[in-house]
Amino acid sequence: MVKRIDLNSDLGEGFGPWPMGDDATMLGLVTSANIACGGHASDPETMFRTLTLARENGVRVGAHPGYNDREGFGRRVIPMSQESIGRMVAAQVGALQALAAMVPVELDYVKPHGALANLAAADESVSEAIVSALKKVDPDLAILAISGTCLEGAARRGGMRVYSEIFADRGYLSSGQLVPRGQNGAMIHDAGAAADRLIGFLESGRMPVIDGDPIALEAHSICVHGDGPAAVAMAREIRERLVAAGVTLRAFVD
Repeated sequence: MVKRIDLNSDLGEGFGPWPMGDDATMLGLVTSANIACGGHASDPETMFRTLTLARENGVRVGAHPGYNDREGFGRRVIPMSQESIGRMVAAQVGALQALAAMVPVELDYVKPHGALANLAAADESVSEAIVSALKKVDPDLAILAISGTCLEGAARRGGMRVYSEIFADRGYLSSGQLVPRGQNGAMIHDAGAAADRLIGFLESGRMPVIDGDPIALEAHSICVHGDGPAAVAMAREIRERLVAAGVTLRAFVD
């Protein structure tokens, strides 16, 4: 059984006076935070506040760039050229780096958000555009990628450090892709069921899917989404169950 793993969450996804989720509590439960950087959500004050809270809790931080689509929360594909995707990612990562320098806290990695992440998982050209942009912005950054997808391969070919993540609260297809939101089996809402599945995965290395036999995946990190009303309860249950099973929770970059 895997004895050490990271627990991450997508945070800082509010905007202006509108919060999204309970970031302060989540930062007491996770070991890494993927912080929105002005595309699908967030603004300078939200970024600075979330980075500061992460530092106070000893949580490692990464950039969470997505499509510039606040209305759709970055969960809709916006038609763009590869070059434009690269520049969009570079601009958002650069913005978060600048705010991180003001805290100060070190930005360790990048994890694409929502529709951009799903497209990069399946499309080599998009994943390569993201990797190429990040190498120019800061080649020391790592990439946190959905396990078993194109972005993993592009990062390795590009000579970047890459870590693989699985999702606590999302369903899987036999291709290794996540079940699209809105389809049956896309989300797992029961914290106990999510924890059971994770412990089974850590023991076997195989992830149940909705359309076939379990598939083998690599995992350095587990994601629990931070934007749902039950996010804190889910994260707390998973953390407690993993610790009880003898798993050490520690950031994948340390």
